[in-house]
Amino acid sequence: MKFTVQPWAPDYGSPGGAEDLEGPEANVDVEVEAARWAPIRVQVDAAPEVLFVDGVRRIDANLWIEEDDGTPMLALAASYAAGAVLCNHSAEIVGMEVRRGIFTAATGAAPIETKHARYDVHPTTGVAPEELWLGLQQRMGELEGMVAAARADAPLIVVDGPLSHRRHVAGAVGYIKTQHVQYLPPNLRPILGKLGPGDRTPLFLTTTSWSRFSWYQKLPLIGAGPMDGIVRAEMTADHDVSSARRTADLTAATLSKFASAGHKDPRAPQNLYPIGGLERRLHHLLGDRDLMYRSLRVAASLLSLP
Repeated sequence: MKFTVQPWAPDYGSPGGAEDLEGPEANVDVEVEAARWAPIRVQVDAAPEVLFVDGVRRIDANLWIEEDDGTPMLALAASYAAGAVLCNHSAEIVGMEVRRGIFTAATGAAPIETKHARYDVHPTTGVAPEELWLGLQQRMGELEGMVAAARADAPLIVVDGPLSHRRHVAGAVGYIKTQHVQYLPPNLRPILGKLGPGDRTPLFLTTTSWSRFSWYQKLPLIGAGPMDGIVRAEMTADHDVSSARRTADLTAATLSKFASAGHKDPRAPQNLYPIGGLERRLHHLLGDRDLMYRSLRVAASLLSLP
């Protein structure tokens, strides 16, 4: 397989996390009728044990793979990792995995061996950068599910980010730190500014390619505005409303224990301490990107030698 490495910085042109400002229409009468919506003060104890799962990914290089007829096809050479940290009376990392791959729709793609790592081929259905990125996201989600499955007996499993490709993790709760999308109708949005630390909203149901129960909750934050510390959580709608309510209460009671402080984390309080620590370890495991980039260029140059 003949390929070349783009001289641009690997992040150039990589899709970001932008989302539409308006989410899918929500059914807000799931737990409480819309007319009776108000902050819910949770009255349950925090989970005695919680498993936090997270993944990180990085584009090491943008590639052009040459097909047999000479057509150049875009590819991403990427590294990704997933891990889990179990928190009870202490915090312990209970699993970490690292993978590297070539994400492309090129039919002639083959694994790339470099001095420092092997990149296996992960075919994608599209050729646009966004579609290649989605292929990377899916593989990272699958790896997170594999890591989480080893400790799926935890009373609460929190996956950092939307469930999406991670929804196969039984009983998992997706934890969304930033709120770029509006899911609630305009008449119910003021409730978010009325939530106190540890409070949550009633459940609401949304459906895209899959159905989920969601709720908002507020983490503790000193000297904050009304919308600071607001996070959204979600779980699959494969559960009944009573089960979803219990999970929402347990999640709201538990996550406040792990909220970060501003003097320790600039993304406080949403970047929970266990997730922040796990992210740092996982990024370290990915290795040095400049080194991986240079090794890919060397591998490409060796293929072009007569």
